[in-house]
Amino acid sequence: MSKVSDSGKIDRRSFLNRTAAVAVGAAALRGTALSYSRIVGANDRIALGHIGIGNRGSELDWIASRVKDQHNVEMIAVCDLWRVNCEKAMAKNTKYYGRAPRACKYAEELLALKDVDAILISTPEHSHSPLLKATAEAGKDAYCEKPMGNVLEEAKGARDAVLQGKRIVQIGTQHRSEPYPRAAHDLVQTGALGEVSKVEVVWNYHGPRWRGRPEVKQIREQDTDWGKWLMTKPSRPFDPQLYFEFRLYKDFSSGIVDQWMSHGIDLVHWFMDDPFPSSVVAHGGIYAWKDGRENPDTFQALLEYPKGFLASYSTSFGNDAPSFTRYMGKKATLINLGGEGSPRYKLVEEGGNHEDNPEIDKQRREKYIQVPGEKSLPPMGMGDLTLEHMTNWFECLRSRQQPHSTVREGFAQSVACIMAAQSYWVGKKLHWNPKTESILDQPPKA
Repeated sequence: MSKVSDSGKIDRRSFLNRTAAVAVGAAALRGTALSYSRIVGANDRIALGHIGIGNRGSELDWIASRVKDQHNVEMIAVCDLWRVNCEKAMAKNTKYYGRAPRACKYAEELLALKDVDAILISTPEHSHSPLLKATAEAGKDAYCEKPMGNVLEEAKGARDAVLQGKRIVQIGTQHRSEPYPRAAHDLVQTGALGEVSKVEVVWNYHGPRWRGRPEVKQIREQDTDWGKWLMTKPSRPFDPQLYFEFRLYKDFSSGIVDQWMSHGIDLVHWFMDDPFPSSVVAHGGIYAWKDGRENPDTFQALLEYPKGFLASYSTSFGNDAPSFTRYMGKKATLINLGGEGSPRYKLVEEGGNHEDNPEIDKQRREKYIQVPGEKSLPPMGMGDLTLEHMTNWFECLRSRQQPHSTVREGFAQSVACIMAAQSYWVGKKLHWNPKTESILDQPPKA
């Protein structure tokens, strides 16, 4: 059993090895004749292709390789506009699978390969929706990194193509598949919190996030296709800083919102079973890192939901004060200790108040959320290398059941993030019209 330190941290590899065993064991328990009857030989192999193999893409390749034998999958084609990324991906996947995948420069080449069954998409945010739409129209399933989209009409187009084609798509909000968030979600569904009126998500980090990528000095324009990288965006001169640090530039990403709030608000949607905000207002600015970035380094959004609760999301890149999430109900509070990915959840009962009893916190009963087979506390932070989400997708590719984070959930969290980013830039409260699926600057008429 791995040990948790006083600081609440655990060795990442130890935890990954432990959760790998859990994921594989759970898959074996859930396995049925439907989902495993095809695993009899090479003819039943799931052939994967991968579009966009930078930092996160390399992680997804590693994750897939960790469960490849249990699910009989192979990466047979890789695609990246930058020659260097493509060469690295070929070398790594050759090591993982014992033979080299085919290399494609353009997504269209890979999507035209008839022997590729399913696609991993981990390109920059502005290209997620267009590529997901193209993948679905090519008749292939997909694992698409979040956010599913940051342009509303493009996100709609991707969703509609997936639904029309009846494709199996997993959006990369991986915490929906991890054991501790699933246990916490199930607890909320029992009504243990009572009526929830507010959810607070505070995730902080101290540093000039997304600035300083070494690849900026390595890439040459002749080794990529700048026009293809821009995809749906207007033409502009080649900019290696934009190419790799795109999360800092508003035309390509909303930064904190696309990368961090997408995870946080997706969990709120899941736990609260309320997928679309009715209104959003956001504020923030560049207060800590005046390095030429366009997107804020300090950000806060308030989202109101139809069920009648307020969700707040907040991030600062100028201070690493403790991060947390709180679901505040009349019966109890569910507290997630730590930032994005933390599996440590605690339930604290309500009863009494500080005005009548300043010592009330010492008297409230509390308990940590545990999963079967675990006796020690989980860490307060976890990286993005857990295996369960990819495992769930592979299972669903065979069973044709829908995975944990479908295109519908991906569209919902994209809407919340698009509204928050737009509210920040236009400086006003925005409203969602669920009937027309449109963003308004006034509440929709009844």
